[in-house]
Amino acid sequence: MNGKKICVIGLGYIGLPTSAMFATHGCKVHGVDVNKQVVDALNQGKIVIEEPYLDIMVQAAVRSGHLKADTKPQEADAFIIAVPTPKNEDNTADMSCVVSSAEMIVPYLRKGNLVILESTSPAGTVENLLVPILEKSGLKIGEELFVGHSPERVLPGRILWELVNNNRIIGGINRESAEKIRDLYKIFVNGEIYLTTATTAEMCKLMENTYRDVNIALANELAKICEKVGINAWEVIELANKHPRVNLHQPGPGVGGHCLAIDPWFIIEKNPDLARIIKMSRDTNESMPQHVLGRIDAILKNIKGSRKVTILGIAYKPNIDDTRESPILKLIDLLDKKGNYKISVYDPHVKSYKYQARNLIEAAEDSDLIVLAVNHDEFKYLPLDDMGNVMRNKILFDTRNFFNRYDVENKGFRYELLGEGETNGAKLDGFIV
Repeated sequence: MNGKKICVIGLGYIGLPTSAMFATHGCKVHGVDVNKQVVDALNQGKIVIEEPYLDIMVQAAVRSGHLKADTKPQEADAFIIAVPTPKNEDNTADMSCVVSSAEMIVPYLRKGNLVILESTSPAGTVENLLVPILEKSGLKIGEELFVGHSPERVLPGRILWELVNNNRIIGGINRESAEKIRDLYKIFVNGEIYLTTATTAEMCKLMENTYRDVNIALANELAKICEKVGINAWEVIELANKHPRVNLHQPGPGVGGHCLAIDPWFIIEKNPDLARIIKMSRDTNESMPQHVLGRIDAILKNIKGSRKVTILGIAYKPNIDDTRESPILKLIDLLDKKGNYKISVYDPHVKSYKYQARNLIEAAEDSDLIVLAVNHDEFKYLPLDDMGNVMRNKILFDTRNFFNRYDVENKGFRYELLGEGETNGAKLDGFIV
């Protein structure tokens, strides 16, 4: 199928790398996005998101003439819908972008075309939402128009490598659809490709992220318990994971991103009476910004009047610029609402934010507390001497177990750790290395 034309709707964190990958493997790709800034940048060989090596791949694809963008679709052999599926305020799936994308391509559909939904969606979306819209084309679904779901399985920061090498699931509305979609992705996928139904593929994607969300919730619950008991959750996790069949995840200030923080709600939405563990896990993870605020309040309880807190990192995970559903933004909102906190932020990956300082020293100036919120590589070796010289109180609260306690304390800082309470018994310093 190499050399065919592909129309990709949505040029974000998934649609753009997918477009570039097909284009650099010989396909003619027509990218579509409602954001004209994204379209104009792409046609100049530029990107507006941060992802290693993506800029190089996009430049090559645009220069070769294999990748172009517009705000409207064109006729193609295959249509890939890769638009956002955020959640509404009531935690139900907002499928408006999928609906508008499907309606947008209907006039361009022709006999033999493929339509693939990549957007993460509640189970049953292809069968119950997408197919009825596509039927307006007059084509027989599964005989003249082949439809399915192929969810992405990529990690920001490694998207290009994982698009090629990760195993992939193809869910079709019938076997012929699944096989034709498989043949399309074989153009660049080296991993195994597994065929199933569209609804099964949708549920697989949701459960992959729900599994991780539930296990992070278990770690966060452990962190709260260890703080109360007076022991170190990170030590408990390290020792427990030496069991051959145990793999506890790590706690943190919350769960963000477009996958883990949202996808479990799509299962809960359709199965509210059954998805009880999933719901409790979501509630636990969403409680973590409030828990971190409580720790900050306790750490600074003896400081009267206004206090200044310096937040290091606001992306939802390390070494990326993506702030979607970031729990750190929720923490900052909570600090704002308290009214007695001044806030400064430094994130080397996020270009603009209302509290963003120009550098670490400016961020730390007159601060009472540094909160390591995101463990970006750039924060591994902080200039603590210089930062401490401009701080009012030298306290560091590590929410990621990122720093060596003794290095921090040797710089004259008080060190606080998420998941660790005041010891109630004997402490074997240096027992865990």
